[in-house]
Amino acid sequence: MKKTLLFTMTLLLVLSLTGGPARAREVRFGHIAPVFHGQHLGTVAFADYVTQKTNGAIKINIFPMGQLGPEMSLAEQVQTGTLEMASVTTAVLQNFVPQAALLDLPFVFPNRETAYAVLDDPEFQDRFFATFESKGLVAIGYTENEFRDITNSKRPIHKPADLKGLKIRVMKSPVYLDTFNQLGASAVPMAFPEIYNALQQGVIDGQENPIYTSILMKFTEVNKHVTLTKHILTECIIILNADFWKSLTPGEQKIFREAASACIKQNREVTASHFRKLPKLDLSIEEFLQKNNIQTISLSEAERAEFSQAMHPIWTKYKKFCGPDIYDFFMNKIKAKSK
Repeated sequence: MKKTLLFTMTLLLVLSLTGGPARAREVRFGHIAPVFHGQHLGTVAFADYVTQKTNGAIKINIFPMGQLGPEMSLAEQVQTGTLEMASVTTAVLQNFVPQAALLDLPFVFPNRETAYAVLDDPEFQDRFFATFESKGLVAIGYTENEFRDITNSKRPIHKPADLKGLKIRVMKSPVYLDTFNQLGASAVPMAFPEIYNALQQGVIDGQENPIYTSILMKFTEVNKHVTLTKHILTECIIILNADFWKSLTPGEQKIFREAASACIKQNREVTASHFRKLPKLDLSIEEFLQKNNIQTISLSEAERAEFSQAMHPIWTKYKKFCGPDIYDFFMNKIKAKSK
């Protein structure tokens, strides 16, 4: 009894001198995806992994839906160190790191399997992520917002010529603007929250987003023509402030990299589940499109090849923008992984 009392008094004395139990180091992680989205659920898996593996010494606080600002602001905050980490689309990051535009090149991935094989390739990751270092950023992984498709209110789209004259909303990103202007459309940069009203009022004829995004945001209420072009795989890079990264121990850095892998795995699993059943709807994507009489076109191999051929001038332009060496390295990886 006396020993127990002595131990308790000693523990209380130690805690009083050290300020109590060690508090978890809190880290903020910002992104713009909604909470039901695979991107957010992937970041939750990231946070859970870090907490578990550090025994609670590091706590990742997730801020979804742009709570800490839009993507350009998130990237700037991470770069300056006012925010520890964020997940930001390559369409925005190419304003900081030109090589990020590689992942936005249209029609470069023949299929999802090839895309994942390239993105997960350790040699590619080492070389691609290294391009962020000179900008005060550390890249460790991805979140994903799926392959992008086209919806419009005017006509079916089977080939590039079908886009001629259509006003298509795109992200305010050079490669997106260049892509749709090259296809003969009139590319209209516009903020995401403005899309529905612009479609409804006829300000634009169509837009491009992953099909489940278009469904959940109700764009298919006013656009009854869908073409599953899968023209760009929208990847977001998990970036950290370089000084914050250096403050982590080598063991903690290893845990963060492993957490990024857990994030990717969860994100992709959720994305795949959307084709079986959409969030908030008891229908698959295919069932929803059929039920709502939305004309849906999946490109044939020949049609896809025609779109790919039309993109060669864009590829040539961004070869110079990204740098010929890393561009050729990227394209060779795609060629090798697609066999």
